[in-house]
Amino acid sequence: MPQALRWPLMLLPFALWGTAMAAMRPLLESGSPLQVASLRLLPAGVLVLLAALLLGRSLRVAAVDWPWLLAFALVDGSIFQGLLARGLGQTGAGLGSVLIDSQPLLVALLARSLFGEAINPVGWVGLLLGLLGILCLGLPAPVLRHWWLDGPVALGEQAWSHGELWMLAAAAAMAIGTVLSRYASRQSDPVAITGWHLLLGGLPLLGGVAWEGALLPSWSLGEWGLMAYATVLGSALAYGLFFWFANSGDLTGFTALTFLTPVFALLCGVLLLDEQLQPLQWLGALLALVSVLLINRRQQLWRGTSLLEQP
Repeated sequence: MPQALRWPLMLLPFALWGTAMAAMRPLLESGSPLQVASLRLLPAGVLVLLAALLLGRSLRVAAVDWPWLLAFALVDGSIFQGLLARGLGQTGAGLGSVLIDSQPLLVALLARSLFGEAINPVGWVGLLLGLLGILCLGLPAPVLRHWWLDGPVALGEQAWSHGELWMLAAAAAMAIGTVLSRYASRQSDPVAITGWHLLLGGLPLLGGVAWEGALLPSWSLGEWGLMAYATVLGSALAYGLFFWFANSGDLTGFTALTFLTPVFALLCGVLLLDEQLQPLQWLGALLALVSVLLINRRQQLWRGTSLLEQP
């Protein structure tokens, strides 16, 4: 793939996720978390599998990959999407977004221990800068100014409300799921595996919806449009691209692009809703960009530093 095309496609999933969460948030006011999660996953799985067929890819799953696929579907499909929808309904775009976008730290630790990916000091600095960047992007300035003195009271809520715990658990589930995707596609096509994991992961969520007693929410045409956006672009296209790239190359460097998700969300607000970024948010966006650069260039930068230190 040409490098000029590769980078825009690598960035696209995070841009879509940044807007998909904003599209899902109002749907949870009249729909249950399980309804939103299942409607996001099941149609997306069908679309990804159809795309794989059109691209001439095999939908067959190797026997050795089936246990990993089922684990991948359960963790990244059912559990992650269920936790995300549940947490999104109980927290805003502030601390909840910070927690969900912290998963590159977990992925880096898992990739280091399981795949031997080197992080080195430059990479660790980049990860910490990325976390600091999403703190600046996601938390209001008064919270950041008073956090060390007042703690969670600065949020006007109890310490670690349920919504924040759901989002933190969702971040952990996605990090584990990202690693599982590599094991699930060792002898199978990664695009097909992504589609199967979305479809299979949506089935337990659909069972939960049936248990609740109402399969479809009472949404307006506009709300169904938001759901379609979250399903087709924010799930089928975004997850198809994400797990295709996650199964090739540097897992730590690629997932570090997650730090840009809130940047894309804010830019959409500026371009489409005429919102204004505060100085703290500009700083957060800059830190996120620097962190991605450091993490993706950590090997070259560290070798350069080592050469300069040699006598």
